[in-house]
Amino acid sequence: MPFFHFDNMEKEYATPKYSTAFGELVAGDKLEMGRLTFEAGEGAVEHAHPQEQIMYVISGRLKVEFADETQEIGPGSAFVAPSNMKHRVTALQNTTVISVKDLVDGIGHKLAPDEKDRLEELGKI
Repeated sequence: MPFFHFDNMEKEYATPKYSTAFGELVAGDKLEMGRLTFEAGEGAVEHAHPQEQIMYVISGRLKVEFADETQEIGPGSAFVAPSNMKHRVTALQNTTVISVKDLVDGIGHKLAPDEKDRLEELGKI
């Protein structure tokens, strides 16, 4: 199916071991894209993954931390997390993003779909 209408899709938690990102995900053969939301104060703990990732802010504000640089970004801004580079993301307010990852061994955002520990810790499930 080549067409997807995010407003009609089921939402899910992406990478629940590391993140509270919640939204719609679409995967092709080589890329996965998500329209994801973070509630204020939530985000992704410091982590790294083999997938390269680009995250573009639609609304809200994010604090994005790499080992040697931290920035706050808002609508119209993006960041690139290269493969295996540690990074952390914190929503400074309710935030919606578009996140794109390449698929490594068929896996994109769903690095650990059976691991819900972060969501349990935050009372999300």
